[in-house]
Amino acid sequence: MSPDLDPERQLALAYVPAAKRAALETLWRLDATLGSVLATGRDPLISRIRLAWWRESLEKLDRERAPAEPMLEAVARHILPAGVTGAELSGIEEGWAVLLSPDPLGLDALQHYAEARGGRLFLLSARLLGGEASGVAAAGEAWALADLARRSGRPEEAGAALRAASSTASPPRWPSPLRPLGMLAALARRDAQRGLPLEAQGSPARMLRMLRHRLTGR
Repeated sequence: MSPDLDPERQLALAYVPAAKRAALETLWRLDATLGSVLATGRDPLISRIRLAWWRESLEKLDRERAPAEPMLEAVARHILPAGVTGAELSGIEEGWAVLLSPDPLGLDALQHYAEARGGRLFLLSARLLGGEASGVAAAGEAWALADLARRSGRPEEAGAALRAASSTASPPRWPSPLRPLGMLAALARRDAQRGLPLEAQGSPARMLRMLRHRLTGR
């Protein structure tokens, strides 16, 4: 079973049209599944092998039937018919793999992680939602960096991730189809501006910020 999504992604999904919700939820659950490899693995080498298996399995979906693995079956059922390839999805693994470094991440590594995970995730999400806006990839990078700050047990690394997130740009006003993404981007900006310690996910103030963005696009 794939890991549960955090309450903020769950709320964003509630504002996705029903016809597109299954595909986007599957994409976000795939990202969470890749993250769970790191969260549950104690040996970095084993985690790297497991991530490589996911990358190769996603790539194979472009030429082979999905194996009897629920997440891969869901990808084949909901995402591939929407025009996103397994090879494109496999690139998200590259971002997660950056976090296997035993040392705190420097700026180059943070940027690599942000682009490969967050930027790609938001671009693919926008495609599934059927909308376009400049700055979507950058907004995804900021979101991934803020998420890393929340996950990291290293205060120095978490602070560096938030500073990097604060330097990225977002669309000045999100078009309606992409506002579920904008809701998450708005929280990433909030985290970058406030710094450490971070607010608890799902707090009333954060939920209100998401709803305000849903109404205004800002």
